[in-house]
Amino acid sequence: MEARDAVAGALVRSDGEEQTTKKVAAPKKDKPQTKTKMEQIFGFKKEDLTSWQSLVALLNRPTDPASLGIFRCLFGLVMTIDVTQERGLSHLDYKYLDGAPVCRFPLFNFLQPLPMDWMYLVYVVMFFGALGIMLGCFYRLSCLMFISTYWYIFFLDKTAWNNHSYLYGLIGFQLMIMDGNRYWSIDGLRRPSIRNAHVPLWNYTLLRTQIFIVYFIAGIKKLDADWVEGYSMSYLAHHWLFDPFKVILPVELVNLLVVHGGGLILDLTAGYLLFFDATRPYAFFFVTYFHCMNSQLFSIGMFSYTMLATSPLFCYPDWPRRFFAHFPGFLRAVLPITSPDPQPSPSCVYREIQSTSVERRETPPAAKASKLRFKHKLAAIFTIIYIIEQFFLPYSHFITQGYNNWTNGLYGYSWDMMVHSRSHQHVKITYKDGKTGEIGYLNPGVFTQSRRWKDHGDMLKQYATCLSQFLPRYNISDPEIYFDIWVSINERFQQRIFDPRVDIVKADWSPFQANPWLMPLLVDLSPWRTKFQEIEGSLDNQTEIVFIADFPGLHLENFVSEDLGNTSIHVLQGKVNIEILEEKKNFSLQPGEQIKVPAGAYHKVYTVSEEPSCYMYIYVNTTEAALQENFTKLFELQERIRNGTETEPLPPELQPLVAADLEGAEVNATDPIVRLFLKRQRRMKEVKKRREASVLERLERFAVKKYYTIRRGFLMTAIAMRNLAVGLPPLEQLTREVAFANMKEPQAEANQDERLKDEVGHGEL
Repeated sequence: MEARDAVAGALVRSDGEEQTTKKVAAPKKDKPQTKTKMEQIFGFKKEDLTSWQSLVALLNRPTDPASLGIFRCLFGLVMTIDVTQERGLSHLDYKYLDGAPVCRFPLFNFLQPLPMDWMYLVYVVMFFGALGIMLGCFYRLSCLMFISTYWYIFFLDKTAWNNHSYLYGLIGFQLMIMDGNRYWSIDGLRRPSIRNAHVPLWNYTLLRTQIFIVYFIAGIKKLDADWVEGYSMSYLAHHWLFDPFKVILPVELVNLLVVHGGGLILDLTAGYLLFFDATRPYAFFFVTYFHCMNSQLFSIGMFSYTMLATSPLFCYPDWPRRFFAHFPGFLRAVLPITSPDPQPSPSCVYREIQSTSVERRETPPAAKASKLRFKHKLAAIFTIIYIIEQFFLPYSHFITQGYNNWTNGLYGYSWDMMVHSRSHQHVKITYKDGKTGEIGYLNPGVFTQSRRWKDHGDMLKQYATCLSQFLPRYNISDPEIYFDIWVSINERFQQRIFDPRVDIVKADWSPFQANPWLMPLLVDLSPWRTKFQEIEGSLDNQTEIVFIADFPGLHLENFVSEDLGNTSIHVLQGKVNIEILEEKKNFSLQPGEQIKVPAGAYHKVYTVSEEPSCYMYIYVNTTEAALQENFTKLFELQERIRNGTETEPLPPELQPLVAADLEGAEVNATDPIVRLFLKRQRRMKEVKKRREASVLERLERFAVKKYYTIRRGFLMTAIAMRNLAVGLPPLEQLTREVAFANMKEPQAEANQDERLKDEVGHGEL
């Protein structure tokens, strides 16, 4: 098939041209012009790029509106669903906690949420904006309603920022300036002059380039050594979705070749493969498979479905006409237009009509040659600037240096999706009364629902400032706030991310300057990760290990739980002093030496060498080990009871094992270990039942869950709109209404106190 798409756009003609030219023979004297190789592959000639006027004409070339119209409808649909899901309409009252002392993390500190009922109104405007985009109804106004409220909510909470939320806002903005309502829209029914009218080529150019950037830049970011070596997302290889690969490959190779290698190759090549005719079918398969897997691996809302909706943009612009032409005739009234000839539009630049029949069909007879207007030049300038800006922003971290953790810059527009995984071992918040000198500790996460502040300097500064404003209510004057946060990035040592000696309340922070209190990532210690795997592989299942790295002059204060009856510290690099506080003893350790630390007591580990120290805790949870041993014995006894081989009479405390399959058996158990065992058995049975459920059962469970989620969102919205219209009702009535909105499905109510959790939980990092 002849390629007719430009690199960032689609060729003007509808795909029905080939069939038409075969049926209607041109006069013998009219011979179609031979296309150059470049025109066959890319859809335009090199002459289209030789001057500014020809480039403007190319970007404003008339193009079939069908594919753009279908994408507009699909995007509007997923955004209407997203409003109740990831945007948070269903739990808006929990998210904003109207009137409660809450620390927030907006992009600009002056941005604050409106009162609760007004926030519901904001979401109503956003919902109807997305709905209007889907229907193509009052299109420009709907786009404005959607993006104005969307970006307000986006900027209001940096803890919810991620790449795909940023993408939604960009696409909404692009659609607002495009002619997306020219096909299959209510506006087209109201205004026949725009119905089925051409759109300029730059409409497709922007969208296709944006999607190309999402894939390609994400691939470039995955060229990071941690990704290539398989450390970024190693836990994914244990997910059941990769079980088919484990039939032929060990889990280590599944992690390296499939998870990391496959993700890297797909991101780097997807944009190119989607463009060319010969590779597009294969790209559709792999991209669809990739996004379907992501929808199961991560809690990323509608992102997978949005990306699936973008794939047809790379097809010929008239594909919907051919697709819907196969539907029965009685459905044509509600289906998109299938006639092959769009009507001319003033937004496009038309060439002079040539004498050949082929050219007559490229441009409808009603279209006349048009001159380049200011709006055509403005559209071309905007397209070029926007594309350059989108390629530049992911590498603009040298500008916004204050927005950093260990991936510098504003993380929301970096397209570094899944490049980093983090685990936090230790978080301590210390306050000091500025007048009395009293020192105390705060529960990590107090006054906030977010956990993301632990990794970002800008949010840590906002959190410290907020705490300094709330603590005086509790008789703590002029508080100083210190954070001791330990994090491991991509399976490295646990290390400090911020200097624990700095009062963050008084610390300087600027978006355009590097954080002086940000500790450097100890990348020189990265080769130790291979040794980590060897050490962990040599331990039994009862033994756990934590790797620590610390800076010279600092110390770690740690408490060993009484459950950890056999805990020791092994020094790998550097020199440390260990102080046992209760025993008032000090020990100096060199690399290769170790010491056992007492359980139920505090100790301190001082780094006294000139270079960073590396050491590891090795411990056995003796309480958990004893519990597992008891569980094993109870399981064996239960099996003997079931198969009739147990001949000894059971004592009263073990009698519930006989009725283990009956509901409520664990409630009747008097022995706490037997009760825990039966509860564990019931949970495992429920998990197995859910895992082995049929497709219909899974769909039913999914639909019921979504129904109650959406139901609550709309009922709470109705309550808020009523409050704005007529005022608050009596408290008893409001309580009943909220209780009705909070109603859950029977199964959720039964298991409300015992949520079933999957073996491995995943979320976008």
